[in-house]
Amino acid sequence: QLQLVESGGGLVQPGDSLRLSCAASGHPFSSYAMGWFRQAPGKEREILAGISGSGRNTFYADSMKGRFTISRDNAKNTVYLQMNSLKPEDTAVYYCAAELGASDYVRKNLFYDYWGQGTQVTVSS
Repeated sequence: QLQLVESGGGLVQPGDSLRLSCAASGHPFSSYAMGWFRQAPGKEREILAGISGSGRNTFYADSMKGRFTISRDNAKNTVYLQMNSLKPEDTAVYYCAAELGASDYVRKNLFYDYWGQGTQVTVSS
């Protein structure tokens, strides 16, 4: 069983940057593709980005390209989401998720196996 814990959320102003972290424990981290997602109040959960276990392959939702960057440090069992130029509409609970897969595999939808509990990001002036 893989356990995921997100951190780094908080209240920021429009235009600010924030880096979210997701720490994993329980299994060899490099065996898992990882993804970042968010869910705003009254809206469906959406995928933001994904990264393969090796870190060589990444995926971004079209609306996230250019502002968000996913990365991972397998030595630290952690995946990151760097978010720049934040907007009020980025306000949501942000989740990370994991799926066991081949080293260069990236899942591009919501069907991941393991999920964290989420971290709140609020963008407001």
